[in-house]
Amino acid sequence: MHQSEEKIALKFLDLFCGIGGFRIAVEMVCQERNLNPVCVFSSDIDSDAQKAYLANFGEQPAGDITKIQAQDIPEHDILFAGFPCQPFSICGDMKGFDDIRGTLFFEIARILQAKQPQAFVLENVKQLKGHNQGQTLRRIMETIRSLGYYADYHILNALNFGVPQKRERIFIVGFRNQVNFIWPNGDVPMKPLAEILVDDVPEFYYASEKIRNNRLEKRQGKKQYSEATIWHENKGGNISAYPYSCALRAGASYNYLLVNGERRLTEREMLRLQGFPDSYKIVGSYQAVRKQAGNAVAIPCVAAVIRSVLDTIAKTSIITNQLLISLVQVGLNKQTI
Repeated sequence: MHQSEEKIALKFLDLFCGIGGFRIAVEMVCQERNLNPVCVFSSDIDSDAQKAYLANFGEQPAGDITKIQAQDIPEHDILFAGFPCQPFSICGDMKGFDDIRGTLFFEIARILQAKQPQAFVLENVKQLKGHNQGQTLRRIMETIRSLGYYADYHILNALNFGVPQKRERIFIVGFRNQVNFIWPNGDVPMKPLAEILVDDVPEFYYASEKIRNNRLEKRQGKKQYSEATIWHENKGGNISAYPYSCALRAGASYNYLLVNGERRLTEREMLRLQGFPDSYKIVGSYQAVRKQAGNAVAIPCVAAVIRSVLDTIAKTSIITNQLLISLVQVGLNKQTI
């Protein structure tokens, strides 16, 4: 593709968009591939997330997806969705499809059936794989395949994609055509925690003296680190310290993650742990941003999956539209595919 030619649009949906982690990832990858990312529709029911999304992308996401007719959703090339994870999470009650939020997967299914995009990428907690002895995931995969998609799933850890956060998530990808999809390796060196942490943190973020002393007492005699660490308290009350963060969670205790056992993460630090750029505007209270960050995706991990998806689309033997032709041309010219 010649530089003088107009960039080909990659039209995508951003469902259960939260504060836009998927959108940042796809925009990043499209910039690498000389494509023009066009979000034709976004949706999230959380009002605080909507405000943050509007402030950063200039678009107000639609609300409750269950109230939006499929015919009102624009045509698109790829569907992205980090659908609600609480029904499958160890921090939730593990009700799965018995929880109304668990049925939101079927909102994705009805849109796939109606619009037939070339591909999709879904993200959820890793517990989805084993939920109900694997029956929940089997039902999801059977539903996807019944719609004519070739699909696969894999668990990836954000820690392997450059961010200092141990965050294991299951990704499900699907394609209209039969393909040989290769998951990203995830061999990116971890950014040091020191590059994530901010200086001169206000007193607001510090835990009480009682909590700090409690953490110190529980860590007596255990491994010490010379560099900064984040202390993690699990549901059983055990305290671990690592030179990275355990997974951010929207609904956990305010003190389950403490920097050096002393203070809570700031809003900017939480977003950095998810790979959000510092240019991202922070909107809302500490409580709201904490929930937003905990529900967000790890952007470098998502971007790696999107790269593999675009590579796979470009390699498919059936070239059906201008987007696919463009992807092949970009791949041949830049030798990235």
